[in-house]
Amino acid sequence: MIDIELRPEIETSETQRMVYEAARDFAAQFIKPNIMKWDESQYFPLEIFEKAGALGFMGMLIPESYGGSGMGYHEYTTLIETISIVDPSIGLSIAAHNSLCVNHIYEFGNETQRLKWLPKLCEGTFLGAWGLTEHNTGSDAKGMSTTARKEGDNWILNGTKNFTTHGISGDIAVVIARTGKKENNRSMSAFVVERGTNGFYAGKKENKLGMRASETAEMVFEDCIIPDENRLGPVGDGFIQSMKILDGGRISIAALSLGIAKGAYNAALAYSKQRKQFGKPISSFQGISFKLADMVTEIEAASLLTQKASEMKNLNLSVTQAGAMAKLFASETCVKVANEAVQIFGGYGFTKDFPVEKFLRDSKLCTIGEGTSEIQKVVIARKILKD
Repeated sequence: MIDIELRPEIETSETQRMVYEAARDFAAQFIKPNIMKWDESQYFPLEIFEKAGALGFMGMLIPESYGGSGMGYHEYTTLIETISIVDPSIGLSIAAHNSLCVNHIYEFGNETQRLKWLPKLCEGTFLGAWGLTEHNTGSDAKGMSTTARKEGDNWILNGTKNFTTHGISGDIAVVIARTGKKENNRSMSAFVVERGTNGFYAGKKENKLGMRASETAEMVFEDCIIPDENRLGPVGDGFIQSMKILDGGRISIAALSLGIAKGAYNAALAYSKQRKQFGKPISSFQGISFKLADMVTEIEAASLLTQKASEMKNLNLSVTQAGAMAKLFASETCVKVANEAVQIFGGYGFTKDFPVEKFLRDSKLCTIGEGTSEIQKVVIARKILKD
């Protein structure tokens, strides 16, 4: 079994252990009994996030002065990883709330904006969304069509964002809109849009392969009037801000991927010791034991990359390359590990009576969300060639 408490070779702080224990107990009580029910019905369990907020999970990286937990990236990735070992859907929602919406407001909002929105987001009474992606601009964010036009002291937003986590249920959305010409890094700006604002409504909810208990939907803006006081940072800084937010967000996706990989590995390891063929546990056969050896080795490598990126983030160093490396390797690893786990389970792995089929379905999102694996390679290549 892979478990933070059973890895004494890796130094963990007391706070990190406390986060692990709290997340483990939270997942056991509120998530584990409902995993397949939520998955089958694509039910988004909005009610559990206020409970998560009461434990400090919804504002992990935010200082206590704004209602957050004031923790660093090691504690934060421990949270996401531990929740995702049980249900990656909930890990994804907590990660998107923290890394994208909440962190964007904290990093680029002024004091008035921070005090207005962060406390409720951190306590979990407000849920956060973050809108960058559009139907025709996935990796090509500079070509976005959503616009914000200045009229007096207000901005008029028009357009649609898709693949938005909490696009229906989010109370606060950070939205990136074009305020200048297309294909220009300095032609986009960031705005906070509150649910209930005229002209802002939810569109289509996606019917997904995996992560089905995490809500993914469109956000639609039709002549949506936003006061200038809701603008985050200078006009034209939205794209630059987004790239910085994604640098940190990719570390959280690496942690999410680790949770999936560890959950799938733990299930496969336990099953291989119990399942007997030809009078022996299947773990005794080289074909199975070598699979397990490869799985655990790649998980350890992904974990070290994620820890390195987390430490660099804590030190306020650039994590563009380190975050991309961690996200790339961890996400590809979780798909491999989940696939091998299904293989170890054999026919049973193809059924919903065992957890590995869900880990496999959930894993694929990690190689796509917050920048595909191909985009991570572009980011890494640019950095090494620039140097």
